[in-house]
Amino acid sequence: MEMLEILVIYPYNTAMANFISIFIGVIALILSFVGLVPLLGWTNWLILPFAGIGALFGLISSRASGMYFCLIVMCICAFRLWIGGGII
Repeated sequence: MEMLEILVIYPYNTAMANFISIFIGVIALILSFVGLVPLLGWTNWLILPFAGIGALFGLISSRASGMYFCLIVMCICAFRLWIGGGII
């Protein structure tokens, strides 16, 4: 008995979506270093949705590395917000 192969044709370039996800994640990570400075933790509220958009690009990608990278950046920002009480 032969296995049936199903060819999936994506209407978009999935490798490019992974690259976009990693690019957005790197930018979010660089900006999150600003949020580590005392009294500038509120910038993490701006970085979280930005990294979330990167994670969505990673979700539609054929690879998961970009999505996981953006999720790690989001965890770093959320941890910093948790330490500062959500504002500072």
